[in-house]
Amino acid sequence: MTTGHCMKGRGASMPVFVCLDGVDRSADRYRGTATAQVPGRSSGFTLIEVLVAVAIFVIVGMLAMTGYNELVTQSDRIESAAGRTRAIQTAMSRIAQDFATLEPRPVREPLGQDLDYVLRASGTGDELVELTHSGWSNPAGVPRPTLQRVAYRLEDGKLRREYWAVLDRTMTDEPVSVVMLDKVKSFSTRFMGADHDWKDQWPPLGYSGPDARVVRPLAVEITVELDDWGKIMRIVEVSG
Repeated sequence: MTTGHCMKGRGASMPVFVCLDGVDRSADRYRGTATAQVPGRSSGFTLIEVLVAVAIFVIVGMLAMTGYNELVTQSDRIESAAGRTRAIQTAMSRIAQDFATLEPRPVREPLGQDLDYVLRASGTGDELVELTHSGWSNPAGVPRPTLQRVAYRLEDGKLRREYWAVLDRTMTDEPVSVVMLDKVKSFSTRFMGADHDWKDQWPPLGYSGPDARVVRPLAVEITVELDDWGKIMRIVEVSG
């Protein structure tokens, strides 16, 4: 038999290969056969890799959602603050314009023929101040005067502005009420008289001159105290 050739025999647990060079090749051939029978590793993901990927995706999604919610919350806060600022500016501008255009035109009281003051402010009760002012715009050309009678009331933390369609109203004439501001703690006014002294009410206490019903102050100090903004004060010069 030629040198280098091997002969196959049967062993107890595996085939036996004995070659003419005296070297037992049985183990080498068995290992080669066993290795050849092991299937190749799959190229897909394992379950652990999939779970890790899902966990990372969930964490990133939660972080993104948290950031988005925070952005929406901040945007809502900014819009709310801007809306509040606009409401305060509009209300203060409207109040200042009413006092600045104060007109010496008294109105007839709802009952009887007595005349009410052109400006009446006692500082007590729900009705804070009532006055007649000019400059009531009329873009639609409705047959009505340009003078307007208005009153300011503080009810349940809300500052209301009421106005009537006519100056000399009757008991059947109901005012139109508009909420100017909410979260109002207090609303107060002071009036500068001809002596350049500030009065807490108008007409001044004890004043009984012939012009008591038409007399106007030189200036008006308006103070509004809000829950969120604190005190806001404006001094308005009365025209004319």
